[in-house]
Amino acid sequence: MQRLALLAAAIPLIAAAPAPDPVSPESLSADVKVLASDAFGGRAPGTAGEAKTIDWLVGQFRAAGLEPGGRGGGWTQDVPLIRTRLGKGGVAVNGTALVPGTDIYLSTVRPVDRATIARTPMVFVGYGVTAPERQWDDFKGVDLKGKVAVFLVNDPDFEAVVGEPAAGRFGDRRMTYYGRWTYKFEEAARRGAIAALIVHDTAGAGYGWNTVVAPAGENYDVANPRSPRVLLQGWLEGAAATRLFAGAGLDLAKLRLQARQADFRPVAIPGTGFTADLPVTVTRATSRNVLAKVTGRVRPNQVVMYGAHWDAYGEGAPDAEGRRIRPGANDDALGVAGVLAIARAAAKAPAARTQVFALWTGEERGLLGSETYAADPIYPAATTVANLTLDILQTAGPARDVMLVGDGQNTLEDMLRTAATAQGRTVTPEALPERGLFYRADHFSVARRGVPTLLLMAISGAPDLVEGGRDGGQAWLDGYMRCYHQTCDAWSADWDLRGAAADVGLIGSVGTTLANGAMWPDWKQGSEFRAIRAKTAAARR
Repeated sequence: MQRLALLAAAIPLIAAAPAPDPVSPESLSADVKVLASDAFGGRAPGTAGEAKTIDWLVGQFRAAGLEPGGRGGGWTQDVPLIRTRLGKGGVAVNGTALVPGTDIYLSTVRPVDRATIARTPMVFVGYGVTAPERQWDDFKGVDLKGKVAVFLVNDPDFEAVVGEPAAGRFGDRRMTYYGRWTYKFEEAARRGAIAALIVHDTAGAGYGWNTVVAPAGENYDVANPRSPRVLLQGWLEGAAATRLFAGAGLDLAKLRLQARQADFRPVAIPGTGFTADLPVTVTRATSRNVLAKVTGRVRPNQVVMYGAHWDAYGEGAPDAEGRRIRPGANDDALGVAGVLAIARAAAKAPAARTQVFALWTGEERGLLGSETYAADPIYPAATTVANLTLDILQTAGPARDVMLVGDGQNTLEDMLRTAATAQGRTVTPEALPERGLFYRADHFSVARRGVPTLLLMAISGAPDLVEGGRDGGQAWLDGYMRCYHQTCDAWSADWDLRGAAADVGLIGSVGTTLANGAMWPDWKQGSEFRAIRAKTAAARR
């Protein structure tokens, strides 16, 4: 493949700033081939694969001449975790047995020996949203203590039509945090529910049932959570949910319509309730974030942060060909390779500001590594200039555009457009805002603390490929989504990484500009994070 001098496209604010080294598709491919190999076992936190991954990543940073970026002069930050796995057992609703993996998917994040729920009342809570600022409350004071809450996925206006009370209330098709499964499980726990189930549909979730069941009953959480957790959490397969509601004398399709009304009230599901009796295996492990840095020459206390997550899904049930390892080649070994490429270039040309390179653990299990960091940051959020995150890049060749996740959030987007123009490309806002990708990557952990962020994630829409156009890009996206979190997300010699290298170059360009300049990007009017950032304005004067 042709080598592309992409990072040199930086827009300098210091005229003498040296041009970074080029990013090559070949170097990206070589790094992914290593990280996604069977030797790394799918890079699950707390496994032998993690130990091998951490050693390799630290070795790469050290060889490139970076400094340790962790607390106390180390390369890592500890992330104490619990790892749980449900065993085989019985699950039923109103006396009807459910088939795990087919009708229902369950996991737990509580460190218990057994998850037992006996004939517990179930309550349908619509979308389960409490949003006073949007004049919306799905709960209406109904007591959920000790009950099983059943939610719809996404936001109340996801399927709303013009004229319905929910229409436009939550950004139309663009998912808000209220639509994320993490919010729904958190809200159920806050209200005292013993379990929470979400009715799956592919359009609303943004992924198919095969992705839901990929963890095979395994889950992770931080060892000492600061908020309550339900005993069981999971999903009801869409057709199975419809049958269960019908068996209880309820029409799920009609309830979906009611849930889009502001006066919706929770609906008790008649019958004998929810029953489950499942053994739980619990292990404890200390996982690790990897942090490296290049200290700034002029303003070392001001930090430009780059990020990607090193973890994948480890081993699971065998696929049709007997493969068990889910190597996470694109998600996110390719993003890691991109961060390494930028780091190698940065080490050769230290900038005015400090550049930190963070490779997170536990992203696939709920942003656990980045959230642990954000709750106890090594570099204060107030003086972190920006976070630039790579999480899934396209592997189908050069594209005329780059997909932007979270369009309209902050001024980093304007810098991305300038850098894209220098590459002869354009910026296309995400085509699938209903997937809520802005809330599904590690940048979100620091965004909610006010740090301006920029995320590149190729599954936000079909790229406009130089060879194949938007139709070719859609074909690539459809093919990749069939492998999302599966054994087939594997390295391939057939990948064309010229487009991925170009996207890494864009992030490197924006980062180089920030690191060699004095600007402070900010959230735009209307962003939910603008007021948070404003509280620390004095630290940036």
